[in-house]
Amino acid sequence: MRLTAVLFGALLGLFAGSAAAGDYTLGTLAIGQPWARATPRGAAVAGAYLTVTNKGPAADRLIGGSTEIANRFEFHSMTMEDGVAMMRPVEGGLEIKPGQTVELQSGSFHVMLIGLKQPLLQGQQVKGTLQFEKAGKVNVEFAVVAIGASGPAGAGQGGH
Repeated sequence: MRLTAVLFGALLGLFAGSAAAGDYTLGTLAIGQPWARATPRGAAVAGAYLTVTNKGPAADRLIGGSTEIANRFEFHSMTMEDGVAMMRPVEGGLEIKPGQTVELQSGSFHVMLIGLKQPLLQGQQVKGTLQFEKAGKVNVEFAVVAIGASGPAGAGQGGH
């Protein structure tokens, strides 16, 4: 019984640590909970998501990024046209105005990881770098959640 309590406490500590690791700061920018969905074997692309809040007095722009697990890191937008989902690359990056939060989420702006070198596995942490026009670069880790999850809080659940 005592061993079970110790193991349970250790697991809680691990989960608390990983939750806290999901937020990053770069100057006046706050980057929240980068995450990606797991991919099936053989998938060539994956979506990744996060939020960026500009707490400063001047606008900045998220202009690029990279990760070792994919050949390309692009920002895309998704819109509905005549009942068909259309996804297109975003040219020039994403502006984050003062006081604004930009959410990269499924069905809207998001990161496309193109040319995957390996499948993304649930529970994995994928290292990446975000590039901002004014603030510079910040290293982040994308938490990989279940294939159907709707966000980092849904890591242990099936999708919606």
